[in-house]
Amino acid sequence: MNCFGGALTDEERAQNEASRQIDQQLRKEKVDYKSTHRLLLLGAGESGKTTVVKQMKILHKDGFSNEERLQNVADIRNNIREIMQTVTSHMESLVPSIPFADPSNIERLQFIQQNIFSLPEYETNFPPEFYEHCEVLWQDDGVKECYQRSNEYQLIDCAAYFMEPNKLREVANPEYLPSDPDILRARRMTKGIYETRFIVDKVNFYMFDVGGQRVERSKWIQCFNDVTAIIYIVACSSFNMVVREDGVTNRLKESLGLFEQIWNNRWLRTVSMILFLNKMDILKSKVEANKFKIEDYFPEFMAYKPPPLEGAEKRDVGDTEAVVKAKFFFRDLFLRVSRKSHDGRHYCYPHFTTAVDTENIRRVFDSCRDIIQRMHLQRYELL
Repeated sequence: MNCFGGALTDEERAQNEASRQIDQQLRKEKVDYKSTHRLLLLGAGESGKTTVVKQMKILHKDGFSNEERLQNVADIRNNIREIMQTVTSHMESLVPSIPFADPSNIERLQFIQQNIFSLPEYETNFPPEFYEHCEVLWQDDGVKECYQRSNEYQLIDCAAYFMEPNKLREVANPEYLPSDPDILRARRMTKGIYETRFIVDKVNFYMFDVGGQRVERSKWIQCFNDVTAIIYIVACSSFNMVVREDGVTNRLKESLGLFEQIWNNRWLRTVSMILFLNKMDILKSKVEANKFKIEDYFPEFMAYKPPPLEGAEKRDVGDTEAVVKAKFFFRDLFLRVSRKSHDGRHYCYPHFTTAVDTENIRRVFDSCRDIIQRMHLQRYELL
């Protein structure tokens, strides 16, 4: 019946039904929106953000399809080309310069320079000779010495993994299909904003991955609205490295300064942060090798003493006293920032991570889910 008491026309009934369905859909979307956890991954470049996203795909989606694996082949082969080009070019530019231990390897390098380095980035169908020469060159003591000095220039973390002889032969195979560990270590610079959706125990998660290079950070503010939590990722192993952008600024200090900016950002004063202290495997190797002293980059490390109870409780199997001290020193650097300006409106929850280790990320994310759920309930005033 219409407002004048008459019967509804077919057109009016259709309009009412359409309006009812729209209202129903809006109510459903509102419920879905409020029940979705939005996680924003932030951190400086090459900290491991995209690797965490890949782990979510392995753990909480269907993993990688054959098509996606094939798409990663070009990235991995490009990584190998980049590794060889970066290391061999710095043999001459480092001071003092580094010669080949075996002079005959100069011809191998010349072949690669003339036939591979000059190819466009999209061309990755390299001849078998390229991988054969790479395998021999990587065993040269001069190349090894230059690799050991890679903190003096920019080299991607996956160098040791992909330059291992068996892996080189595997990648050289025309039928090569990357494994999960291969894809986790493959490096491609993130540009822009990427969203990954997944469900864990009937709870919806949206994870936003953004580029960490300086030029990409202006885009971060687009993701600040209605975020459940920020996962801030820092590469603790970068304590002796400099950023790509200027070749001067210490990477870990840059990450610390960026963390402080985000923690004090007026748009994020009520958003808690989950801190992933990442690349623990590489940090452990560096500490145990004892070639680079943390105190040379962070003088306050000398006097630092880790909390004894926490150090004992959270020590991983095989961790030495030196490794425990390094882990907790870097953790406390960041916690000091959050405690200095703590107003009770947001909190920082630290975790030690190795993003390429699927089981480690499984355990860490499982332990974070209760924290994320609490943040979500507080945000919508349900707790």
